[in-house]
Amino acid sequence: MLPSDDGKQHSTPGVRADVDGFVTTITMDSPLTKNACNGDMFVTLGALFRQASYSGARAIVLTGAGGNFCAGADLSGQQSDSAERQHHLTASMRVLAEVVLDIHTCPVPVVAKVDGLCVGAGLGVALAADMIWCSDRARFSAIFAKRGLSLDFGTSWFLRQRIGVHKAKQLAFTGEIFDGSRALDLGLVNAVVPAADLDSEVAAMVDAIAAGPPIAISIMKRQLDNAGSASLAQCLEAEALAQNVNVHTEDFAEAMTSYFERRRPEFNGR
Repeated sequence: MLPSDDGKQHSTPGVRADVDGFVTTITMDSPLTKNACNGDMFVTLGALFRQASYSGARAIVLTGAGGNFCAGADLSGQQSDSAERQHHLTASMRVLAEVVLDIHTCPVPVVAKVDGLCVGAGLGVALAADMIWCSDRARFSAIFAKRGLSLDFGTSWFLRQRIGVHKAKQLAFTGEIFDGSRALDLGLVNAVVPAADLDSEVAAMVDAIAAGPPIAISIMKRQLDNAGSASLAQCLEAEALAQNVNVHTEDFAEAMTSYFERRRPEFNGR
């Protein structure tokens, strides 16, 4: 599996993707709105994840520009009394649902790098990733109740999956804003680091992932995601089938050879 060409992969106003070797960074880039996303930005976000899934990327960083992750949906152009908007709202929300799935089901490991605001749909964007690293100045909120709305962008599922129903209800009903330390205590994030160290900490994590065997890691992602709704017997069968795939890869042969030669393996994704 070859890496994509270095440099900008694709961009649209407000969202961009950049490639560095086997790592793709997808950035919400609308600093004036604290990276609040309009419909076009969300659709592009999903398209970039679909593209990255077959690009040769081995790890994806999902982040925001200008010191914030994402302030949710950009509601500046919405009119609550618009009959046309209400008529098309369900269809629009179904489009957004596909974006959530594009992020969460991407076969490539995704690490959300969160600085500043991460609220509303922005929280859903982050939770759709496989892991979250945040800075000590990050601020989180399932803010929907404060906007007269119920949960969306997958937060009704992600919050319960991550922290359990009782704590999820507390965050949802109150819309409280909380910092990275509380997010860590709740189990929403993997780590909280000083803002100055966030880039290097995330880079170290994705570099470690990208150096691993991409076929096996992609299978592991599916195994762990599916285990929440599967029985032990089903998981054991899936493991058996997966290992049958792995042992016939060049990466497995390289792992064994490098072990006996006492060197670091170099995986090619085949």
